[in-house]
Amino acid sequence: MMNTKQGVWLLGVLGFIMVALIAILIFVPGKTNAPNPATNTEGIKINSLQVNSEISSPLKITGTISGNGWVGFEGQVGVVKLLDSNEKLIAMGIMTATTEWTTLPTNFETTLNFATPNTENGTLVFKNENASGLPEKDKTFSLPIKFSKDKTIEVEVFFGNLSFSSSGEQDECLRVYKTSRYIGETTAVAKTALEELLKGVTDSEKAWGFFTSIPAGSKLNSISIVNGQARADFNAITESGGGSCSMAARTAQITKTLMQFPTVTSVRLSINGRTADIFQP
Repeated sequence: MMNTKQGVWLLGVLGFIMVALIAILIFVPGKTNAPNPATNTEGIKINSLQVNSEISSPLKITGTISGNGWVGFEGQVGVVKLLDSNEKLIAMGIMTATTEWTTLPTNFETTLNFATPNTENGTLVFKNENASGLPEKDKTFSLPIKFSKDKTIEVEVFFGNLSFSSSGEQDECLRVYKTSRYIGETTAVAKTALEELLKGVTDSEKAWGFFTSIPAGSKLNSISIVNGQARADFNAITESGGGSCSMAARTAQITKTLMQFPTVTSVRLSINGRTADIFQP
């Protein structure tokens, strides 16, 4: 049985432990949900990247703006530039609002296509959409990154571009112009090029006047190259809607994209296996 002295001693020990626990709760800071200051500044937060994230092409960037000079205008919230360690411009993209641009906070995204530079490090520089044009209202935010050592290859995809055109005749429908995409090294290069084509124009390509006649939702079912002939089969959406000029432009976009490869000497297109009467208005 515990005597009086033992009881007093035990109570004293328990009291000391309680005081220590209370002191820890009061004076030791707890974990907070504050955002990582390295990926955000007042008014903008980058959601898809961290400091020194390793990046490769194509790079999709997502983020949120919330004021303090970071606001939307006509569906855009700013631009982002990718620089190497020598401050050479590698790529640039328009930060496009993915939620209502007149309401804060506003989510945005953009995709950068670029050839991997020789430098190991680089910087993403974000600039706000300053509709006033006043220098004092410019805002920038920089995020250091590292370039992936994985090899990339360049493929060409073909789109329409009225700013390159000089004729209003019927052959204008067949005039398509190349732009480059940089992708991870692959042996299925023709398949990957067509998949890039079906993604449509990027924001930066759109800013340069490029457009596609191929409907959203178009899908490549299969592709093979037999005796120099590229045989590409697509889903029904690929030939849906549009008049004769649009159909001619789609055919030109796909054909030109495939004919860039030296192993391809001709192209045969089909829709769900059907080759007759396809791409007709």
